[in-house]
Amino acid sequence: MARSGSGAKPWLGKSIAATLAALGATLLACLLAAPAPAATGGAASPGGSPAPPTGGGAPDENAEAGDVRLTAAKTSPRKTFYYGIQRPRLRYEIASDEPANDLRVDVVGLNGEVVKSFYRNDVAPGTPDSVRWDGTVAGGKPARNGRYSFRVAPQDGDSASVSVAPRARKQSGIGLSFSIYAFAFPILGAHDYGQGGARFGAGRSGHTHQGQDVMARCGTPLIAARGGRVRFSGYQGAAGNYVVIDGRGTGFDTAYLHLLRPSPLKKGQTVRTGQPIGLVGSTGSSTACHLHFEIWTAPGWYEGGSPIDPLGYLKKWDRYS
Repeated sequence: MARSGSGAKPWLGKSIAATLAALGATLLACLLAAPAPAATGGAASPGGSPAPPTGGGAPDENAEAGDVRLTAAKTSPRKTFYYGIQRPRLRYEIASDEPANDLRVDVVGLNGEVVKSFYRNDVAPGTPDSVRWDGTVAGGKPARNGRYSFRVAPQDGDSASVSVAPRARKQSGIGLSFSIYAFAFPILGAHDYGQGGARFGAGRSGHTHQGQDVMARCGTPLIAARGGRVRFSGYQGAAGNYVVIDGRGTGFDTAYLHLLRPSPLKKGQTVRTGQPIGLVGSTGSSTACHLHFEIWTAPGWYEGGSPIDPLGYLKKWDRYS
């Protein structure tokens, strides 16, 4: 069973020798530079940041539209994360008996409630158009976890979606639904939660365990469970290579300990949910390859907050990631 430290601050204790698993520099660079796979919402734009969002626009006071039909529609990615490296995006085309059509694209929840609307004016038939949602609802708050769909409707009509052109229906190319979640599971690979000694609160020499150990093979990619600002990235004798991220809009800090090699992230850097942050390792006070994961309450990691048991959160994220 892995034994890990408590996640002490980088200046506490003396550094001890760390045994690094053999991994070529080229492979490491590729893993850290590459975007997270499908479970994290797909590829990122250069630099790991999402492409600029499509604005919601404003409705046309004299909105008009013809007999509008969807001829193509595709939503990607079909699973995404709030403040993630890629936002849910609808690309679509219409057919119409009018040359210019004022449309509204709604984001709709499972119960039919509209949580966001985008206004598209003078959309021409056969011309590709797109909208991208940042995952926020009224007041800029994150949307609830769950299933959503895009719905296209004329601005001057009721809330019913436009019809699908018969040819497009036969091609089965219409895809409007997707899922969004607030957090991503941080390990991209096989893992387990270990035995009693891996749990939060387990006894350690002179202290108790402040996180949850999740067993995984050394070199397994790690991603940010929630994007935000990097509070610390470095090395400490007990924690090994580790990263602490202030989760955007949560009041929580998340800490990732015993990384195989130093994370490419730097203090103060912005990181997105699902963005690669390092690799599972066994550096510092550790006896096996694993991620020691911590959650700290506000005001944060060693800033007056307290560590809390992360196991329930991890298992929840694990189920849908």
